[in-house]
Amino acid sequence: MLTNEFHGLTLSRLGFGTMRMPLILGHPDDSAVDEKQVDEMVDYALAHGINYFDTAHPYHGGLSERIIGRSLARYPRESWYLADKYPGHQIASSYNPATIFEEQLGKCGVDYFDFYLLHNVYENSIQVYKDPKWGIVDYFVEQRRLGRIKHLGFSCHGSVDVLRDFLDYCGDQMEFCQLQLNYLDWTLQNGKEKYDLLTDRGIAVWVMEPIRGGRLARLSTSELETLRRFRPDESAAAWALRFLQGLPNVKMILSGMSNLPQMVENVATFTEDKPLTAEERSALLDLAEGMKDSIPCTACRYCCAGCPMGLDIPAMIAACNEARFALNSNIRMRFDALPEDKRPAACIACGKCSRTCPQGIDVPAALKELAQVMEKLPDWAQICKEREEAARRNRG
Repeated sequence: MLTNEFHGLTLSRLGFGTMRMPLILGHPDDSAVDEKQVDEMVDYALAHGINYFDTAHPYHGGLSERIIGRSLARYPRESWYLADKYPGHQIASSYNPATIFEEQLGKCGVDYFDFYLLHNVYENSIQVYKDPKWGIVDYFVEQRRLGRIKHLGFSCHGSVDVLRDFLDYCGDQMEFCQLQLNYLDWTLQNGKEKYDLLTDRGIAVWVMEPIRGGRLARLSTSELETLRRFRPDESAAAWALRFLQGLPNVKMILSGMSNLPQMVENVATFTEDKPLTAEERSALLDLAEGMKDSIPCTACRYCCAGCPMGLDIPAMIAACNEARFALNSNIRMRFDALPEDKRPAACIACGKCSRTCPQGIDVPAALKELAQVMEKLPDWAQICKEREEAARRNRG
């Protein structure tokens, strides 16, 4: 297993993410986790050098922490590292960090967390994390001082501006940042800009969604043929992971492996360091561009100057491009954080933006498309409410 050094620790480069644990097929409860298979995967992981395990408060309705904690407890505490997260991104009446932190320690059956993250800093939750009323950052910095957290970081689904704002606020206290990063989101979600910003600030990068929820493991025949001209024996998933192996500030790559065969394949990829050559990397990024059904916005912002509603049109077109590739709740999450008169549906279709666009984009049509997409996506506040209710049911 390939490893990285981080603050005196030797970490496996591949980590086991527990957001997508294996489920019991045919069970009346279609969300029931197959704990026997989880144990088999943990056994295989530890036997093959994976020593980093990642969970979070909302995963599997609040059960992930308990399940992975029980499974890891079969092994000596010093043989594995456990990461958990504070759910400040979830809408709640109270964000008391002490209550949730103590509960998490109990559910995982540990006295301390090796790694702990402020979960999902984005356009809305950043205000919660910065609010002095809750004292969230100060509380977890103190827990680190007390040794109940060994390493403190955060995850981010927000824009580059949100990431920069959070780093300006408390970046001097953060040791690592977990990003959605892969060869598609290198440009689609401004991954390169986020990676460069963190690298410039001296903060290590942890990767989530390296295969974009499995989508990058399911390439078309023609896409696979393009890649196999370079490496005939590499799988589509391996190409995604090899891309990340070539980024020196990436210290951890988390994969939400949901069955043992996925784990076996990923472990095999991490037995040898084979980062992409410059030619292979260029071909992969070209392939990523071909995956997008993109509106050719260059973010020049000429359109914004005359918009009577003051909309952030480039951000909305970027979200429209993202939605065309794959729908995900993060799109609505970001825009739900805005006042209603700043969301895509607020466009009055006056056409001033299109008349000033150097690319000739029909901007009102793009914003209408995005507004219709958002109507199909679940309300983020409702998702958070359901997650909290599920976690409450599973407490005890």
